[in-house]
Amino acid sequence: MSDVEAPVAETSRRLDAIDRKILTVLQQDASLSVAEIGDRVGLSSTPCWKRIQRLEADGVITRRVALVDQDKIGLGLSVFVSIESGDHSEAWLKTFADAVAAMPEVIEFYRMAGDVDYMLRVVVADMRAYDVFYKRLIGTVALKNVTSRFAMEKIKSVTALPVPPLSAA
Repeated sequence: MSDVEAPVAETSRRLDAIDRKILTVLQQDASLSVAEIGDRVGLSSTPCWKRIQRLEADGVITRRVALVDQDKIGLGLSVFVSIESGDHSEAWLKTFADAVAAMPEVIEFYRMAGDVDYMLRVVVADMRAYDVFYKRLIGTVALKNVTSRFAMEKIKSVTALPVPPLSAA
């Protein structure tokens, strides 16, 4: 097992069935009180709170946020941007990643395997706003190809991960 794999495997071994229930409940509604979460998972407040604190300290829970409806705040256009690069050097990637990280319109950024090198999920108000974003993006570093795909309808969008059950080993 590599050094990178060890912490992930170690963390998942430490997650028991109650931890997994807590994660499921928190992903549904992080505004619940510790007492309400405890009731739902079968714990009193103090042990429930200690488990939540441990999950946060271990990095399993990375943060708690409010989810905002993008349409209701005027960000009605979602664009999936595929990028191919002619340069795969570490220096190029650092420059590109730093530039993209500073663009608030980019809400997801992935390095991909396959025929596309990078994939961005971008939210903007409209086509004019996307054009401004696009010109800024292509001005950051040399890019081989940029393909934009515009979402016409959001059919499914969830933030909760499907917490796997405890495996029977």
